[in-house]
Amino acid sequence: MAIRNTELEELHRLQLKTLESRFVNEVREGLNCSPFEAQAVMEVVREVFFGHLEDNSTAHHAALQPGRIAVIVVDADEPGGKALVDCRQTTVRLTLHRGAQDDVLMVKEGFAAWRRDRIPDLCQQALSQGGLLTREDLAWHIFYVAPRTISRDLKALREASPDTLLPLRSNKHDIGPVLTHRVRIVELALEGKTFSQIRDIMRHSPEAIANYLNTFIRTAQLQRRDLQAGQIAFLLRRSPGLIDKYLALLESCLTDDNRRYHLEELLLCDGRAWRGEDGEKKVSPSLNAQP
Repeated sequence: MAIRNTELEELHRLQLKTLESRFVNEVREGLNCSPFEAQAVMEVVREVFFGHLEDNSTAHHAALQPGRIAVIVVDADEPGGKALVDCRQTTVRLTLHRGAQDDVLMVKEGFAAWRRDRIPDLCQQALSQGGLLTREDLAWHIFYVAPRTISRDLKALREASPDTLLPLRSNKHDIGPVLTHRVRIVELALEGKTFSQIRDIMRHSPEAIANYLNTFIRTAQLQRRDLQAGQIAFLLRRSPGLIDKYLALLESCLTDDNRRYHLEELLLCDGRAWRGEDGEKKVSPSLNAQP
C-alpha cells in the first residue's frame, strides 16, 4: 500500500487554483476535449495574448522596455512563394532603439545611417525568434517610412557588403533553408563546440543560437514525457519538419557517446550553462532567451 505524501497533495491542490488551471478546465468542459488538447489551447493563448496583456509581471515589463517593439511577421519555416494569407505568422519582439548610441548616430550621421545600421540586427533578431522580416515590415511597422526608402537602404547595404545576405523573406531561397541553420547549430552543440565557436562558424547572433538550442532542449524534455512529434510541434509552435529533425538528432545521441554526453549536459543545466574555451563551466545569460 502506497504511503500518502501530504505535502505533494497540498502542492497539487494549490496548483489547481490558478487562472491557467481554471482556463484549462473551462476548455475541457466547454469543448469536451482531452486534458492534453486543453493544455495545448492554453499554450497558444499564452503565446499569442499574454505578452500583450497589461499586468505587473516581470515578463510584461521586459517586453515593454524602452526602445522595444512587437511585430507580427511570417514564420521563418514557411516556404517562399506561398500566399501570405496561407502562411503561419509569429510575433517577434525587437530592440529598435538602443539608447544613447543610437541618439549619437542619428545626430551625427542622420536617420538613413541609423536605419542602415539597425536593419541587419533587426533581421537577425526576428530570425532568432522564428520569423522573417519583409521590406514592408521594415517600412510600415518598424521605421514608418515609404517602402522605396527601405529599398534604397537595402541597396546601400548590399553595395557595402556584397557577400552578406540579410535574412529577409525575399532572400530565403538565397540564404538556404532556415531549418538547416537551426539543425546545424544544434549539431555543433552536441559535438561539444563552445558558444563562441558556434557563433564564429555559423555567423548567427547570440540570441539566435540561444533560441535554437532552447527549442531543442524543450523538444528533448517533451520527448522524454512520451509526447509525439505532432504534439511537440503544436506545443512549441514550431514546424513539424523542424521537430522531426530535432528528434532525429536525439535518436543519434543513443549511439554516439560524445553527443549523449553533451545532450545530458544541456538538459542538466536546462541550457543555461556553457563550457568555455578553458573547459570551465560558465553561465551564459544569452542562453536564457525564449524560443
